[in-house]
Amino acid sequence: MIAIIDYDAGNIKSVEKALLALGEKAVVTRSPGKLLEADKVILPGVGAFGDAMGKLTEYGLAQVIRQVIEKGTPFLGICLGLQLLFEASEESPGVAGLGILKGKIVRIPEGTMDGERPLKIPHIGWNSLEFSREGRLFAGLLEPYVYFVHSYYLKAEEDIVTARTQYGVSMDVSVEKGNVFACQFHPEKSSDTGLTILKNFVKIDA
Repeated sequence: MIAIIDYDAGNIKSVEKALLALGEKAVVTRSPGKLLEADKVILPGVGAFGDAMGKLTEYGLAQVIRQVIEKGTPFLGICLGLQLLFEASEESPGVAGLGILKGKIVRIPEGTMDGERPLKIPHIGWNSLEFSREGRLFAGLLEPYVYFVHSYYLKAEEDIVTARTQYGVSMDVSVEKGNVFACQFHPEKSSDTGLTILKNFVKIDA
């Protein structure tokens, strides 16, 4: 059973529908018992970093997430779910993230694409991925295009980055460390490529 963490964030239902399309049993829950019993756990989300950390704390989910990861359960953060796994975000100064992975979330800088076109923020749309090392989420994918919606991006401090993309700057957009996986883009909105990524996650053994 795959558990999707319910903390009142956006985009949770889209992830559930994508898993159902793969024939997987998914449950949206904030029950500590169900999360700790799950075969896989996903932390999706669209919204503000500070508000999200407030909800995780309010519902007692921050500690449960740490327990799930310490237990060795394969864990996937998506979009805001990636950002929350790190230490801090410029979006919410003074608010600590979960700190499970080392890195910082920073705002996409104003600028231009190719020195000409102005960057639009938030970054919305399809971009290609550049693999920095082999990542288990990308098995069978050669030149994937995936869908993004974000104004902040990851600068990781450890050698955990599996994919990057270019949008004015080079952005770390997928990471992997042990049983923890995360991506800034939305696999549930990335057509067949995204379904392959989710399928690869589902196949990962604890």
